[in-house]
Amino acid sequence: MAAFGFASGLASFFLVERNESLAQVIALLMLLSWAWLILERWLRLGIIKRFGFKMPPAVMRFATQMVHQESLFFTLPFFLAATTWNHGQLVFTLLLITCALISLIDPIYYNWLAPKRGLFVAFHALTLFAVLLVVNPLLLNLDTGQSLILALVLALLFSLPSLKGFIPSGRWWRLPLISLMLVVMATGAWQIRSWIPPASLRMTEITLSQQMDREQRVPGDSIRNIDVASLHRDGLFAWTAVRAPRGLNERIHHLWLLNGNEVDRITVDIVGGRDQGYRAWTHKLNFPVNAEGNWQVRVVTDSGQLIGLTRFTVEPASE
Repeated sequence: MAAFGFASGLASFFLVERNESLAQVIALLMLLSWAWLILERWLRLGIIKRFGFKMPPAVMRFATQMVHQESLFFTLPFFLAATTWNHGQLVFTLLLITCALISLIDPIYYNWLAPKRGLFVAFHALTLFAVLLVVNPLLLNLDTGQSLILALVLALLFSLPSLKGFIPSGRWWRLPLISLMLVVMATGAWQIRSWIPPASLRMTEITLSQQMDREQRVPGDSIRNIDVASLHRDGLFAWTAVRAPRGLNERIHHLWLLNGNEVDRITVDIVGGRDQGYRAWTHKLNFPVNAEGNWQVRVVTDSGQLIGLTRFTVEPASE
């Protein structure tokens, strides 16, 4: 089952590249498996009541593990392709890889993770959160900000049955405390949203250049170092190609940072569906007088998720 989950994950990733309608079917099946998992307790009680048959606990544990495996290996190719590895997004993707490995190793999954209710709830919620980040844009054509909010809300709501087990029943403060826990978790996740790769978007190329062929829509030679006089005279083009699912319209921003401080933000609208990525560029001419130092150009979504970045250095004018 683990091998099948890994293979289906890779297949779904390439289907998004080649045939999105088939990928949408896979995404829908993935959601249905989670619907079954969420309703499992009520279905099990219904079977007992109607047929008098009790599902063995081992079977239910195996089914839960299978859904976790399928989900993690389904989402991993998307996050591996979208992660900016020299950024904090590395932490989120490594966490998903770790969860995928845990789901494969029965002694760790059953003997270490499952008995620890708090860890298991977090594992469960993170897996569902990752699935929704991938599935929402494919099925609903949501942009990354809408997808992030919906995934966060649904993952927390579906964690409610597990959260109730932490708090004694019959207490008047049970509902307010659960609500407070949900708000705290949602706020914390939103604060670190830049560390969550936008699974529906992928940077295929980013180039900084002083020339741009507007007819061919291609940049000139890439630069990593430039002197301050040339920078003020000619400015810089930031050329990007961003891959997005067909039908997805997204607003992105080119952020220009000097020594870690934002000095400019230029907005670009992109349209999904192009194999090489949607090509767009911005031309920055207005640089500060004291422009020497370490620069970054970050490409981010409206919600603040990082798509990609590049760096360059501005040096003193040559004598």
